[in-house]
Order: sequence, then C-alpha cells, then structure tokens
Amino acid sequence: MLEGSEAVTSPAGGDGPAGMELRRLGGAAALMMAAVFASRAIGYLREAYIAYAFGASGHTDAYNVAFTIPDWLNYLVAGGALSITFITIFSPYVAERREEEGYRVFSIVTTFMILALGIGVVIAEIFTPQLLRLYVPSFRPEQLAECARMTRILLPAQLCFGVGGLICSTLYTRGVFWLPALAPLFYSSSIIAGGVFLHRWLGIESLAVGALAGAFLGPFLFPLLGARKRGLRYRPTMAFRDPTFLRWLKLTLPLMAGVTLVSADDWIIRPLGAAFFGAITELTYAKQLMRVPMAVLGQAVGQATMPFFASLAAQGKWEQLRETLDKSVVRTVTGAVLATSYLAGLALPITRVVYERGKFHDGNAHSTALYLTIFVLSLAFWAAQTIYSRAFYAAGNTLTPMLAGTIVTAAMIPLYIFLAHRLQVPGLALASDIGITVNVLVLVYLLHRRNWLGAAWSRWRLVPRVVAVAAIAGGVVFEFTLRLEGATYHGLRELGLLLGASLLWLAVVYGLARLLGLQELIDESWRLARRVFHRVGILAPRGEGGP
Repeated sequence: MLEGSEAVTSPAGGDGPAGMELRRLGGAAALMMAAVFASRAIGYLREAYIAYAFGASGHTDAYNVAFTIPDWLNYLVAGGALSITFITIFSPYVAERREEEGYRVFSIVTTFMILALGIGVVIAEIFTPQLLRLYVPSFRPEQLAECARMTRILLPAQLCFGVGGLICSTLYTRGVFWLPALAPLFYSSSIIAGGVFLHRWLGIESLAVGALAGAFLGPFLFPLLGARKRGLRYRPTMAFRDPTFLRWLKLTLPLMAGVTLVSADDWIIRPLGAAFFGAITELTYAKQLMRVPMAVLGQAVGQATMPFFASLAAQGKWEQLRETLDKSVVRTVTGAVLATSYLAGLALPITRVVYERGKFHDGNAHSTALYLTIFVLSLAFWAAQTIYSRAFYAAGNTLTPMLAGTIVTAAMIPLYIFLAHRLQVPGLALASDIGITVNVLVLVYLLHRRNWLGAAWSRWRLVPRVVAVAAIAGGVVFEFTLRLEGATYHGLRELGLLLGASLLWLAVVYGLARLLGLQELIDESWRLARRVFHRVGILAPRGEGGP
C-alpha cells in the first residue's frame, strides 16, 4: 500500500483490479501534485527574485545557458537511471522482500554512477570554454567568460542529482513519494538564498553557488536521510559483471545514447535565441510558467504511475496496464486543456504579476506573455508524453522510444532553424509546439502497434467538449483583460485584474461544463483538488509512517 495514500473511490476508476490500481495511483498522484504545487510556488519566488534583481539581459542569458553543459552531462550519464530504469530493476526485490540483494545492486549501480559522473565532471570542467564557444558562438567574450564560470560552479551538482536520483528510485519503489517531492523546495530556496546573501559580492554568479548548495541539500542529502531510515545501505563495489547490473545497463544505454525533444527542446532553443538580446531569458521565463501545470499534471502523474506500470508489467497484467494508462492520460489531457485555456487567456497579467518589477520591464513582460501563449498550445502533448513514455520504460523497452525520439529530434532541428529565421523568437516557441506534438503522435503509434494502448472512446468522448469549454472560457477572459489592462504596470491593479479574471474564468468553465453535461468532470476535479490541498497541509513527515 502506498505510504500516506488513501483509497478514494473514483467514478472513472470502477471496481475490480484495474479500478483498485487506479485508486492507489490516484492517491500517489494527488500527493505528487500537492508537492509539485508547493515546489512550483517556491519556484515562482525564485524566478520572480531573479527577474527583479537581474531582469532579462546578457547576464541572465549567460546564467540560463550555464545549465546546458551540466544538463548534457546529467542526461548522458544519469538520465536513464533517474527513477526510470532502476525502478524496473529494483521493484522485484521489494515485492519479493529481498531488500538485501536489492541494495547490493543499488551499490553497484551507484558506484558506476559516481565514477561515470566524476570523470564527466572533470572533463567538462577542463573544456567548458571550448564547448560554450561552439554552442553559443554569438555570445560576447565577456558574456562567454561569465557563462563559463557559472557552468564550472554548477557541474559538480550533477553528482548530487545522479546519485540522488537513484536514492529517490528506491523510495518511489517503496511507495514513498513525499521525500523526493520535497527536494525541489530545498533546491529553489537555496538559489534564492544564494542571490540574496551573495549577490553583493558575486553578482549573478551567486545564483549558481546557491544552485550547487541546493543540489546537495535537496536532491541528495534530504532523500538520503529518509532512505537510510528505511534501511538503505550502500557499500562501494565495482562488480560490473553482475547480471542484474548488466541488465540495468542494457535498459539504460538507449536512454544515455539517444535524445528526445523533452530535453533537447531547451538545448536547441538556447543557441538560436542567443542571437536576440534577452530572448533566452524571456523564453525561459515563459516556459517556466508553462511548466507549472505541466509539472503538476504530467510530471507528478508520470512519477506516480511509473511504479504502478512497472508492477503491472512485471506481473504480466497487460489489460490492467492498458486501462490504467488510458485513464491516466485522459485525465491528464483534460486538465491540460483547461490549463491551456487559463494561461493563454491570462498570459499578460500572469506574466506581469509574476515577473514585472525591478529590472524586468514592460517590454520584457509583453514578449514573455506572447511566448507563453504559444508554448501552452502544446501543453496537453507535453503532459501526455510523460505518461506514454513511462509505459515503454515499465515494460523494459527503452530502445524503441529513445530511437524514435532521436529521429524526431533530428528531423525537427531544421524546423527550429527555419522558423527562427522566418518568425524570429516566436518561431522558436512555435517549433517547440510542433516538435512535441509529432513526438507524442509517434509514441502513440508505437504503443498501439505493440497493443499496449487500449484507448476507449467512452473515456475520450468528453475531450472535444472540454476543448470547446476551454476555448470559450479562454476567449472570454482574454477579451476581459484586454479591455481592462493598463498601459503601464501597477502591482495592486494587476493583481486585482488577475484575481477577477480568474474568477470569471472559473465561472465560465463551471457554467459551460454544466451546460454540456460534464458534471462528472466537475465532481472529479473537485475531489482531486480537495485531496491535493489536503496533501499540501501534510507534506511534513509524521514519523516513520509518512505524511
């Protein structure tokens, strides 16, 4: 049974084994949504502080690009292990109560991870300037030097993310979701603290120092302490011929060697956006706003579903897996469609309330709002991707989705370049939408060919009605804010406008949903909201039993 979850009946869940699995999954998903919601609130404070203190400038562009090489390293070495393939390997040991043997495998994989990441960090530290010069040739020399310094500060953090990801995998497998979910809170808080306390001496590099400290505290130390209480044991061992380790490596290698647009989208956008002053920062801020519902709906559900999918696949319960997968995606997509309506309709007031202060001026806010409006058009596809891809991983097939993702990514790069030249910065956001849409359609096709996807029209038939509700509600609040939006920013007025427009959006959505016979969706959304807010209030641990 999931730690800290309750079995709450859902009308869509039904009775029987599939319904029971979905109810258990719902408890985990509600917990993850609550934790992600809380972490995104801290993330808002982080981004608002950075915008206030540093604006959208060459310095902030350098700061955002500084994460690229560390991200490459993390993706290349650790990406396949972070709560994905290792869950598939570790789950049977927990289910069969062979924890001692499971921790032996954990020790082998962790030793491999430390060695691989350590070597990678040293090489990247040495060649940082050369790599950045190739990646962002349009950066000025002083901007490149500043970016290189921050990159070198951030690189060691990948050891914390890599090993911490393995530790979190053991917690996910045990049904402990709240400990890993709190890691982003420490991470974002440390970035803010670094900027506040060290800005005077280090400038924008203080944010990188805070990120390094946050990576140690959040993704590594806090989960480690919790996992050790639950029996985690690690002994350095280099038994790299162990059959289970080799099986993990076989699952992981495709994820290390390949690349998908989920990660590559930012990597492609940054060098193309570097040609436009401040564009990388504005695109990053827009995408951060889009990532709030994407994380709550897609990432949280994806993390919660992975252990369930892995368990069902291991037991050969394919019919239950297909049904659980389809129900999870339908719920996620309907939520994403409504979130798209809200963010697109209120893009400018949201951007102004979140970012417009200090050095982030009105022009930056209008540009960021435009990019946000474009980005959110593909929100449902971003959210669905996190669940569809995990169906492959749970079945032990990492090669197919990664090979397909690599081909799609390579095919989309010319589109990014073409649209950047034709439409400039908005073209990059549009290319991102097209790319992730193609990526998801390919995943759906591949799942369908393997008979792992059991889409039921009885569930999907409500989606067109939700789209209609979302389109009307988004249009109404857009027109409302367009008429009342001031020429210049004023904090209280903008906040009042945002609150009023939000209430109007809720009223329109509720009224149209009742009119179009979506009462079941309203009831389920209300139940989920109650569970999420209930979880927000109990995120702090209550002894060994969890929250």
